Amino acid sequence: MFEKLVEIICNYVEVEPENIHPESRFVEDLGFTSFDFMSMLGEIEDEWDIEVDQEKVVNIRTVQEAVDYLQTLAD
Repeated sequence: MFEKLVEIICNYVEVEPENIHPESRFVEDLGFTSFDFMSMLGEIEDEWDIEVDQEKVVNIRTVQEAVDYLQTLAD
């Protein structure tokens, strides 16, 4: 799931895949805006056929936190 999320992240920000790590923060390290993040969530919902909880995703700061949250929805 991490690798697929990295692919999706690269669609929204100009960061090389090898520079994205589990501890990378979306805003501070990867340069996401809130619009980028919400757009990415839409793609994630389509990709994994899930629905994210808007109240929970506002607390996601790192790539690993996103992976952990997505795994709870995919199970």
